[in-house]
Amino acid sequence: MTNIYGVLVTPPDIVSHHLNHAGQNVLTIASWVIAAGVLVLAGWLSRRAKHPIFVCMVLASGVAALAEPLYDVMFSLYFYSGHGMQKTYTVFDIPQPVWAYSGYAILYGLPAMFIVKEIGEGKMTPTRLWAWAGVELLESCVFEIAGINLGTYTYWGPHVFRIWHYPIVIGVLEAAQVMCFAVACANLRYRMTGTWQSVGALVIFPVTMLGANFGAGWAVIVAIHAHEANVWWVRAATLVSIATAALLVRLVIALIPPPGNAADLPRAEPAGRVLAHN
Repeated sequence: MTNIYGVLVTPPDIVSHHLNHAGQNVLTIASWVIAAGVLVLAGWLSRRAKHPIFVCMVLASGVAALAEPLYDVMFSLYFYSGHGMQKTYTVFDIPQPVWAYSGYAILYGLPAMFIVKEIGEGKMTPTRLWAWAGVELLESCVFEIAGINLGTYTYWGPHVFRIWHYPIVIGVLEAAQVMCFAVACANLRYRMTGTWQSVGALVIFPVTMLGANFGAGWAVIVAIHAHEANVWWVRAATLVSIATAALLVRLVIALIPPPGNAADLPRAEPAGRVLAHN
């Protein structure tokens, strides 16, 4: 279904779908309690590391949830908006639930923190980063399958390869997104010369979130919105996006920085000064 400008809009039967208030309450209360715990953990890790990068990462993930409507339009996601919905604002006629922000902190901020911690301690290897991508995929599946089947939202587009109504390509793209965010923040931590520079995470998250999901997911986005698309086209495009996300993770592995901080490394003297000493 399209509007007068030819842009796809959420079908009326999806918009009028019943919202499960019990499911909404479970997601809201549980996610905010867990998110509060994540923020406390981030504070503890930041205190031990003597820089606020972990707190900034969690805050960045929560704040960047303000960009969720862009994601909703691209991947045909709709939060059920029946009477009694607990929402913050509406963009593109898609209301945003209050648990979106806490959900971002749990799904994206939490695993990224541990990845940055392991990189800083010199424990990260390519195999471990692949394992973390698998953990993120599993976490996304659990969280989103719960949210969908609790009756709070849906992916209404012609997605394929679903598990309990959840398009698996979404989880794969989210895993790639978190790997990008974590490694980018690890590079920030490695190169920053002042603790205040940790706020750069607030810029990194929306760039990696939208960049990874839209960049690696362009094929499936085009396919589910194309007027001429059929199920085989969507299947092929979905596989392309999954493969692209995997290649993105492989690329990110090559960008893992060394442990420690670059500012602590001994610097070679300029050539002119060495000659002068001689």
